[in-house]
This record gives sequence, C-alpha cells and structure tokens, in this order.
Amino acid sequence: MCNRYISPSSAEIERFWHIGRNNQPQWAGGGVYPRAAGPFIRLAENKEPELVIGQWALIPHFAKSAKLPYATNNARSEELAHKPSYRGPWSRSQRCIIAAWSFDEPCWETGRNQWWTFRRTDNTPWALAGLWNAWTDKETGEVLESYTMLTVNADGHPIMRRMHKPDPKLGPGEQDKRSVISIEKMDVDRWLQGRPDEVLDLLRPPAVQTLSF
Repeated sequence: MCNRYISPSSAEIERFWHIGRNNQPQWAGGGVYPRAAGPFIRLAENKEPELVIGQWALIPHFAKSAKLPYATNNARSEELAHKPSYRGPWSRSQRCIIAAWSFDEPCWETGRNQWWTFRRTDNTPWALAGLWNAWTDKETGEVLESYTMLTVNADGHPIMRRMHKPDPKLGPGEQDKRSVISIEKMDVDRWLQGRPDEVLDLLRPPAVQTLSF
C-alpha cells in the first residue's frame, strides 16, 4: 500500500498530459499524504480530460461524514466490483490518473523499515491508476471530490514483492504484497474511457524496466 508520493505541479501535469488550462485552482506540487488534498485527472462531462483537486481518501456515497473511521486511500483492485466503497465508482467507470514524480514504499528486508523511493527510468511522471468519487454533504450541500489509489498483488514481481513488512505466519507466496498500478501513456485514454471489462488487463504492477530506485 502506498501512503506517500510526490505530485507534479498543475502546470507540469497540464503540459505532460496535454490538458487545457481551464482547470480547478492551481496546484503547486509536492508531497501528498492520506486524507490530504492532491490532484488527479479524470474525464469531464464533455469527455475531455480535466485536472481536479480532491482528498486522497475516497469518500463513498453512503458516508455520513467526510471524516471516515477507516482508510480509503488505497483500494485493492480485486475488490473493486463488489466492495461497497468502490463498486459504484468502478461500475460507472469513474477511473482517474494520479500523477506522481515518485512514490515511496517500505522495505523490511533488514528487519527495520527502510523507505525506497521509486521514480521512472525515463524521468517522466508516473500515471498511477485511481478511482474517484464526488460526495455531497447532506447538511451543507457541499460537494467534495476524493480519490483512491488502486493496488494489485505483487507476490510474483521481482522488486515490488520485496516491499512491506512480511507476515511471519504466511509463506513467501501467500503474503499478498501490494503494488501501485502504473498506466503507460499509450493506455491512458483507454483507462479513462473504457468500460470496466475493457481495462482489466491494465491492472498490473509497473514493469521492472520502468522502475528507478
């Protein structure tokens, strides 16, 4: 599970993904942490990509308050179709791109937590797979944007399986180590526009050759 990443600025995101400048308030870039604000890219009503600022922790439609008692900054891709917090946005194709210059993961191979920072080998931003939702406060009528970062099992990945603290009760192939999902630039349009069944093959860890750490 990813709990911190570095986001590009609004200008950098607009320039790299060719998004127009008619977006929400500008984002300076920098570190993003769970329940804090961060930028994400989604399709607007006119089917054009737009940059949105929202909370990194998805607020489900049934939430009584924006302050949730449980974590929703990461979502297991295997649970998207049936977990109450995510099945609505998933079925409605409310997928998004989370821009990141880098993301951090903890490695426990020495017996202690050592943070590894992952960048792309081509020095471009990551396009991490996400899911978004717009939640309306019934008391105030305020609409709050939020998003979650999707993860996938990485037990078979040579690098990502080394991240996170292992469960001593489970074997090497039973750990369910998690990884973020990187959407390559050629697949961004399909990720944002396709039906849920048309993007399932994109739910995979980053290719080894794209990882710099």
